[in-house]
Amino acid sequence: MRSLLSMRWRDLLFAHWPVDPGTVGGALPEGLSVDTYGGDAYLGVVPFVMNDIRPRGSPVGLSFGELNLRTYVTVGGRPGVYFFNLDADDRVGVRLARSLFQLPYYRASMTVGTHGEGRSREVTFRSRRLTRDAPSARFGATYGPEGAFSEPEPGSLEAFLTERYRFYTADDGGRLYRGDVEHEPWRLAPASARFRANTLFRANGFDHPTGDPVLHTATPIDVTAGRIRRVDALDSP
Repeated sequence: MRSLLSMRWRDLLFAHWPVDPGTVGGALPEGLSVDTYGGDAYLGVVPFVMNDIRPRGSPVGLSFGELNLRTYVTVGGRPGVYFFNLDADDRVGVRLARSLFQLPYYRASMTVGTHGEGRSREVTFRSRRLTRDAPSARFGATYGPEGAFSEPEPGSLEAFLTERYRFYTADDGGRLYRGDVEHEPWRLAPASARFRANTLFRANGFDHPTGDPVLHTATPIDVTAGRIRRVDALDSP
């Protein structure tokens, strides 16, 4: 993959709720199939900071908070992520991501505060959507690790939810695209989280899932991303 952007992701929380596959299947573009683990689909809320985002050759990078609601899909047996929304605290970054990646980015006001380091690090993340022609969305949580960090075991639920190196998206005409990212395997720890607000489900037409989420946090990770390509070119790796 030829890199288009490089960046570092940090202060990340994976919060995943199991849901019936039909819950997300009806909300996906044509051509995407719901991916499941143990018969469940998952809706994931993921707040984090995108740090030092640099287009190839740029001496200057951007840094801002991001918050997404996502699920997991396959195309032709190839697993990936589908984003229902990505909110970001940077006007330039939102415009860039929409134009380069056809992703549903929205402008938001965010604050990210941290306390402590390593296994004692605690993150407080708040977000309020600013885009006027989109449903309102608010989020607030404080989270941190509850154990040691390690790579997820192949075939585990943790790997299913996080070890994904492709995303799929569709343009206004329904044409499917895929984008690829590269990074080292995640190092995850079980997490605790206190949610003060979370209207992302409602903003995307879902009822809030019942039950407790599966929570993980992660160590910072360096990421590169390539250009998006039409899904009908999937025979080219």
